[in-house]
Amino acid sequence: MFFFTASFNLIIPELNEFITQLDGAHLKGIIIALFTVSAGISRPFSGKLADHIGRKKVMLIGGIVCVVVSLLYPISFSIWFFLLLRFLHGFSAGFFPTGATALITDILPENIRGSGMGLWGTFISLGIGFGQALSSMTANQFGMNGLFLAASLLSVVSLLLLIKVEETLVPVERFQAKHLRIKSDEIIERHVTPVAIIMFLSAICSGIIFVLSPEMANFLDIQDKGWFFLWYVLSTIGIRLFAGKVSDKIGRRETLLIGMIVLTISMVVIGFSHSTLWFTLSAVLFGVATGISSPTIFAWTADLSPEHRRGIGAGTMFIALEAGIFAGSLITNALYTNKLNSILNIFLVGAAMAFLCVVYLIWHMATKKSKH
Repeated sequence: MFFFTASFNLIIPELNEFITQLDGAHLKGIIIALFTVSAGISRPFSGKLADHIGRKKVMLIGGIVCVVVSLLYPISFSIWFFLLLRFLHGFSAGFFPTGATALITDILPENIRGSGMGLWGTFISLGIGFGQALSSMTANQFGMNGLFLAASLLSVVSLLLLIKVEETLVPVERFQAKHLRIKSDEIIERHVTPVAIIMFLSAICSGIIFVLSPEMANFLDIQDKGWFFLWYVLSTIGIRLFAGKVSDKIGRRETLLIGMIVLTISMVVIGFSHSTLWFTLSAVLFGVATGISSPTIFAWTADLSPEHRRGIGAGTMFIALEAGIFAGSLITNALYTNKLNSILNIFLVGAAMAFLCVVYLIWHMATKKSKH
């Protein structure tokens, strides 16, 4: 997951500049939106396939798509071909993490699930931070074509490591056409609805940040467009390991409540950041917030998913993630005027979404019983 996540995050900070060179500056928000749409579309299929043909095969499909599309970016001859590739690239994120989440859920004992998800999530965060932090450096040294080639090579490494991973689904079925026929109850695992609501609302904040953090780095004359995610990952690593253990002890909802309060604060601070110091502080706060909430969300999803529908349960959670990022990127595209003074209102919208999570969690704890 580290190498796979690093692969598609490596190119994100430079994509705004890339599409601008193609005369598509007005479509910056669409870069993330298209990726998340295709990822969301593929989740029901990858979830069902993970529960039938195996976790590893689903991860293999996602990895191969990531390699191929990364190699095709350099031949983007128009805005629309580039956006088509972004759409296709999203299918990789729709498959690889879904299979991986189902596999890790199979492995982890329930009593240490939060701790295990914290460790696993730490490597995902490392992949995000590693990829985004090295993005501008790689592009400056080797050009955009070199950046895309490096992203492809990272995906290749993830596929090579996948060879040593043991399949956890028993028995594994041979692929049949019926596995691509999705019934209504195979799209969403209803038991996962509470955590999906939290994931959707909080992911809107992530969608906003994915689009605007490189822009803010430009406005603040920070050369490294991945600066925000460098500090994000440094702050989130230790927190993830700690938060996973906390959620095993005090409960998933209680831990998430803390995370969503910090997320609300972080979005306000980002919006008001007009110096490198405050921008860096906001990245640290966002890292703390996601470090608390992300492993807890994964663990709560595993808790709520029936054993025979873990792939669909993971897919449901990821659908909510992609829908939230998509919504955040569309909000950004609608409100952003390519000027600094338009940024504050966008982040205040994100803060409002995070605060809605706080309200929902308080209501859920007051009205619903839960063993976690």
